[in-house]
Amino acid sequence: MSTPPKPAKPLYSNASPAVPSPCISTCRLDEHKVCIGCYRHVEDIRQWRSADDQRRRQICQEAQARRELAELA
Repeated sequence: MSTPPKPAKPLYSNASPAVPSPCISTCRLDEHKVCIGCYRHVEDIRQWRSADDQRRRQICQEAQARRELAELA
């Protein structure tokens, strides 16, 4: 008796144990195309699924800088 084949792995993974997503499920873009929940730009959100951990860390740092600027305003 043979074992059934394993399902194919997804091409990209949205979950990385090393760099968790900054998404807080408050997904709405402002006039600059930045999410008001996680402060990622729409292009960063699009890149997230295929980004490696280094790029994800960069996206998170840029989002944190946007958050800090918004809190000062």
